[in-house]
Amino acid sequence: MEKSRIGKSRGRAGTSLAKPGRAGRPIEAASQLGPPTHASASRPGGDRVFVALLRGINVGGRNRLRMKDLAAMFKVAGAPSIRTYIQSGNVVYRSAAREAERIARSVRVALARRLGAEVPIALRGGSDLERVLSSNPFLTAGRETRTLHVGFLTEIPLAERVAALDSKPWLPDEFSLQGREIYLYLPNGAARTKLTSRYFDARLEIPSTFRNWRTVTKLAGMARDLR
Repeated sequence: MEKSRIGKSRGRAGTSLAKPGRAGRPIEAASQLGPPTHASASRPGGDRVFVALLRGINVGGRNRLRMKDLAAMFKVAGAPSIRTYIQSGNVVYRSAAREAERIARSVRVALARRLGAEVPIALRGGSDLERVLSSNPFLTAGRETRTLHVGFLTEIPLAERVAALDSKPWLPDEFSLQGREIYLYLPNGAARTKLTSRYFDARLEIPSTFRNWRTVTKLAGMARDLR
């Protein structure tokens, strides 16, 4: 689903979180399967383990990077304990909360120098992933886990952009945007859906990176183990 590269985002930085009140009230889009969970725009002060979700790594022959090299970048940036998962750019690391975003920003700079391209990073605390596991409206509705995916945004989108989203043209695929996460139900698989990063990039003007439910569950477990 990582097919596109987002254009310039109006004054937003890739890994930074939106300022409170900037986006207004997050609105659930395209699903009535439950109340929205409002993601906080502040740093997760209680977290000591963070998950960096990189976009566009080792996709379609572009941005090739060995995970041991990626882990080394996080170590140089100051993360003392690091784990990676598969080749798509998932890094679980321990850090003081006040240092987590600085580490991610440093890695972005290192990636830009090495790859010659911007690599957005969606940063989440371990508690954020626990919330994602418990807040998926499609899981609550009994959909098979193999059909579920989550898009992680780098910021909370503007409320008016969220309100303009419409899922009806894409049925049977569905999505629900809650805070900084896009929950997707894709019964025919991710390879056939039109609900790609390109679709959400164009409408929300914020970078996103997508993971299947198995990967989200695995990363949440890795974050627990690293505490």
